[in-house]
Amino acid sequence: MTPVRLALALLASATLAAPALAQDGTLKKIKDSGTITIGHRDASIPFSYYDDKQQPVGYAMDLCHRIVDAVRANLKMPKIDIKYQLITSANRIPLMANGTIDLECGSTTNNLDRQKQVWFTITHFVTANRYMAKKSANLRSLEDLKGKTVVSTAGTTNIKQITELNAQRNLGLSILSANGHPEAFLMVETGRAAAFVMDDILLYSLVATSKAPGDYAIAADALSVEPYGIMVRKDDVAFKKVVDAAMVNTYKSGAINSIYGKWFLKPVPPKGINLNVPMGAAFKKVVANPTDSGDPAAYK
Repeated sequence: MTPVRLALALLASATLAAPALAQDGTLKKIKDSGTITIGHRDASIPFSYYDDKQQPVGYAMDLCHRIVDAVRANLKMPKIDIKYQLITSANRIPLMANGTIDLECGSTTNNLDRQKQVWFTITHFVTANRYMAKKSANLRSLEDLKGKTVVSTAGTTNIKQITELNAQRNLGLSILSANGHPEAFLMVETGRAAAFVMDDILLYSLVATSKAPGDYAIAADALSVEPYGIMVRKDDVAFKKVVDAAMVNTYKSGAINSIYGKWFLKPVPPKGINLNVPMGAAFKKVVANPTDSGDPAAYK
């Protein structure tokens, strides 16, 4: 075959393959299998966690169920079964990338570094990185942590940030990695760590549901801005379009107000704790002008 004919053959082959490739992705996976797999957490109250019946519930879960309804409508499939897959901070990105889960419904920070591996839908909460310690330790500023042992959860942006701050400010911290938020909290509770570095909303919920909430204090100074997003697979334009539309509709219709109120302004299962966290200015801005930005500056 001459070079010209070879080039034409390759071009024809690529042209024929393009429509097939366009049909690939999460929507095709769901249509072919009749199922969608939601990745969820076990203790990220109130976003994604187990209730007293070991059922995954939470704010992010409610949003993901609305997304599933939108997928059903898009595919014209009234019956799509939902499978639930327990995930951790450490394995959530690999399980999304390899196709084990289709939606990651938890408390995951959307940032520019993670966008190299996965995509995120419209931001559903804006929090900040802070630390929690026992009041008796009197740790009011980052400088007060000098030379102490701190803990954060493996696979989070928080552990990366405190490691960077430790080097930048020469704090001399000993940084421990926990397998989950409850384990990290327990380390502070039992004195194995002086402070737990994590997103403030998760710290508030852990303190509120602890044995002695009055024993703990959360630092006033924020170490960073953390926009949360539901993860989807990278480069899956068609699926992200459906997911984003479902989220925008949730905001523009006003449905977000009752969903938010249910999880942040009312008692939540299983202990009936009311976090009493009104919608912040940064998230109100997102509701008015939906964004999936991973740049913290977009939320200031």
